[in-house]
Amino acid sequence: MGSRKALVWGVLFALLVLGTAGFYYFRNNKSAKQSFEEVRASRGTISSTVSTTGAVEPQTRVKIQSSVGGRIEEILVEEGQLVKKGEVLAMLSSTERAALLDAAKLQGKSEQGYWQKVYKETAVVAPMAGQVIVRSVDPGKTVTTSDSLFVLSDRLLVKAYVDETDIGRVKVGQKALIGLDAYPEIKVNGVVGHIYYESHLQNNVNIYNVDVLPERIPDVFRSGMSANIEIIVEEKNNALLLPAAAVQSRNGKTVVLQHRRSKPEEVRYKSVKTGLQDAAHIEILEGLTDNAVVLLPDTSFVLPGKKGGSNPFMPQRNRTR
Repeated sequence: MGSRKALVWGVLFALLVLGTAGFYYFRNNKSAKQSFEEVRASRGTISSTVSTTGAVEPQTRVKIQSSVGGRIEEILVEEGQLVKKGEVLAMLSSTERAALLDAAKLQGKSEQGYWQKVYKETAVVAPMAGQVIVRSVDPGKTVTTSDSLFVLSDRLLVKAYVDETDIGRVKVGQKALIGLDAYPEIKVNGVVGHIYYESHLQNNVNIYNVDVLPERIPDVFRSGMSANIEIIVEEKNNALLLPAAAVQSRNGKTVVLQHRRSKPEEVRYKSVKTGLQDAAHIEILEGLTDNAVVLLPDTSFVLPGKKGGSNPFMPQRNRTR
């Protein structure tokens, strides 16, 4: 019976000690709950964007085929080379000419030379100005009229894949920023050139293709490269900005936290009207003026004992008796 009473009294004593320690701990750390960081509203540029992915593709892709079947005698261009409309890309001997020259060669160089002058080669010419992005043949190869010899592109663009929930915000003429997965350090400005009218289903989501035209084509751009695109759907200069974390929703209103003018040691919630928002900032349309000071709750965690107050249950070294 005595041991049971002792146990009860021991538990009560422990609860009393814990309660007293907790009281002093929270009293000493009360100021931490009221710790805030002051930030000022400032002017700057903010934009709303649609982020998506895409691929580098030719704007116009043309396959070059020969009008006759035969043997490729000479290739005059390389991949990546820029050519003009009407420029000769290759020389080809028709099947009959190739057979005749092979037979004349057996009779000597003079006979072969005669037929080379009389029976001219067939030229493969570029139907438009552009860049050679594919060369599929080499000298000596036999081709047919259905074989693709070259592929020309008038210019490279980026085809962006935009979700149907965002396509309503995208307009022709909007600015864009293009990056390549292969070269993340390279950023190229562009503009929305065309929005396709027909969607396609991708992972059960309707996707619309959007052509983004780069302002310049770096040498590293290659057809088929994966790209990341930021389409700027709206942008404002000289907007009044705050860190996004400074604005919160309270009782259905958008508010910021400020010191009371009459009692600076106390805080109050001030209603504001917001506009554009990006990953870091939010635009303030109404409710604040330039350089207005608002409060950010200090979420940094301070261990007990750093400032005023300590945990009596933590072991302490070199305690003075």
